[in-house]
Amino acid sequence: MPKTDLLLLPGLLCDRAVFEPVLPALEEHARCLVPEYHDERSLAAMAQRVLRDAPERFALLGHSMGGRVALEVMRAAPQRVACIALLDTGYQARPDDESGAHERAERLALLDVARTQGMRSMGQRWVQRMVHPDRLADAPLIDAILDMIARRSTVDFAAQIQALLARPDASDVLAAIDVPTLVLCGRDDAWSPLARHQDMAARIVHSTLAVIEQCGHMCTMEQPHPVAAAVVGWLNAGPA
Repeated sequence: MPKTDLLLLPGLLCDRAVFEPVLPALEEHARCLVPEYHDERSLAAMAQRVLRDAPERFALLGHSMGGRVALEVMRAAPQRVACIALLDTGYQARPDDESGAHERAERLALLDVARTQGMRSMGQRWVQRMVHPDRLADAPLIDAILDMIARRSTVDFAAQIQALLARPDASDVLAAIDVPTLVLCGRDDAWSPLARHQDMAARIVHSTLAVIEQCGHMCTMEQPHPVAAAVVGWLNAGPA
């Protein structure tokens, strides 16, 4: 029997390296494809880039911003998605209040650091909230994340920030999902908290919630073994 095609959608400033720690386990069960779309300036355009190059039908996994792109893929072409996994992500639009203004200012401040001091220097600030506090002294993990960030340009970063600040609300997409769904989150994710994922799972009919212990936002790099186990379980439970 041919393997399932599994599209792995990376998040903000991430590339294939964010999935490298889990790929050995996943590739035993699926043909893993990592699309490239980060120079697009909207989540919808990113989703269209994914669909343009994707197989006719596929399993879909998105991490962080990639989860939001995955929801836009579901909005545009739900018939092509056999099952979906949403990791350390969200679905709501940027709030039209003080918290939304704060998010905009925070993201633009990081972009300014990237432009004036370089992507790696920006990443050293950004990563402080991206991993479990106990892992901040883990040099191999932090270096792998910073190396990944440094491969991106400030032009890419600006495009992704523009896409995230203008993100659409995907409540209607969650309510319409009718395929096996994995919602997964690091328990200590300071950027996309567990409560948000519990809310998402409650809105999706055929969903399973997985919580990864001792883990922040970068779940696939921080805790690859339990993350891979949860993803493999979802793949094997979903339609062929």
